[in-house]
Amino acid sequence: MSVVRDLRVLLRLRDFRSLLAVRLLSQAADGVYQVALATYVVFSPERQASPAAIASALAVLLLPYSLLGPFAGVLLDRWRRRQVLLYGNLLRTVLVIGTAALISARASDWLFYASALSVMAVNRFVLAGLSAALPRVVAGTEQLVMANSLSPTAGTLATTAGGGLAFAIRLAGVQSNTVVVLLAAVLYLCAAGISLRMAPGLLGPDPSQLQSRAGTALLSTARGLVAGLRHLAERRTAAAALTAMTALRFCYGALTVMVLMLCRYAWSESESDGLALLGVAVGVSGAGFFAAAVITPSVVARFTPLVWMAYCAGAAALLAPALGLTFAYVPLLIAAFVIGLCTQAAKISTDTVVQSSVDDAFRGRVFAVYDMLFNVAYVGAAAVAAVMLPPDGRSGVLVIAVALFYATTAVSLLRLVRR
Repeated sequence: MSVVRDLRVLLRLRDFRSLLAVRLLSQAADGVYQVALATYVVFSPERQASPAAIASALAVLLLPYSLLGPFAGVLLDRWRRRQVLLYGNLLRTVLVIGTAALISARASDWLFYASALSVMAVNRFVLAGLSAALPRVVAGTEQLVMANSLSPTAGTLATTAGGGLAFAIRLAGVQSNTVVVLLAAVLYLCAAGISLRMAPGLLGPDPSQLQSRAGTALLSTARGLVAGLRHLAERRTAAAALTAMTALRFCYGALTVMVLMLCRYAWSESESDGLALLGVAVGVSGAGFFAAAVITPSVVARFTPLVWMAYCAGAAALLAPALGLTFAYVPLLIAAFVIGLCTQAAKISTDTVVQSSVDDAFRGRVFAVYDMLFNVAYVGAAAVAAVMLPPDGRSGVLVIAVALFYATTAVSLLRLVRR
């Protein structure tokens, strides 16, 4: 199979393997940490979760960094990305240990959210660095497309696996969220160690772009951000891909909150049962991510990334109401697979468009904008879901609205391609 052959070519590249290992360990830790937060906030017996509470938690964790993310991107284009991966993961190790201490001490909510916010802020910085560094460890557009299929998707699967491990630990009888959080700290530390296998200057940016003093880099942040946005505006294909991906992320976020509430209240009678059902749903969605990684390179080679994104949005527009309006567990598991496949396929296409059409000197700040849009869309989706969802999670209006949003995105992409 050509996919297997291409994967073998990529995995022969030592630096690609090292970067991939950092991503896998880092995102597996993300999965462990995020599930620990979810079980603490949503599935703790002493807490009565609601869509509004979930939206508030997401806003606290994601929105502040989302507004500041592009400024971090300017620094990402001026500091060695290998060092960002090293020190970012070391910092997360320390911060996660702090979160574990706060959970163990039953500290007030604002302290807990402040700690979690710090971890997630560094997390987004590291993920943008991983994406910006990828073109430096492969050769040519063909390898880049395959790398974008393998690396981010493998990272997403690692997040799913990490979350599954956290679920398994809890369902095996370990009731302490502190233990699960400390496991994330160990994985972050391992990711930092693997990053040392790469040379400090390997991942870029070019030496002429580097600024060793943080103060000098921060002073140029505003001008760098404007230049990055101007650079993106000049590349209409990349801007269109980012806009469409933001819309798909919004839809995915709204449906995720709905499924979470269904698992918590409609499909289960206890917190442990709801947690188990959510774990299965996350795993099925992860299988959709894997399927996207397998089929996207060949489909993009036949069509174009934007056309493939339009097809994914169109398929989701048709299947989301057909399966989601039943509010039954098995049809929604099928929907989780399909929506996961469509969302990840669109992300692979977007990554490829941005990386191939954005200059290396601007890649870090553009991916930081990309990350900001991801977070804002997710928080916005949670806010909309908080307004539209009843306590048990059953809302036909939400499902229909999401389907219409998918359809609008598909039509807009096809019109752009024709023009």
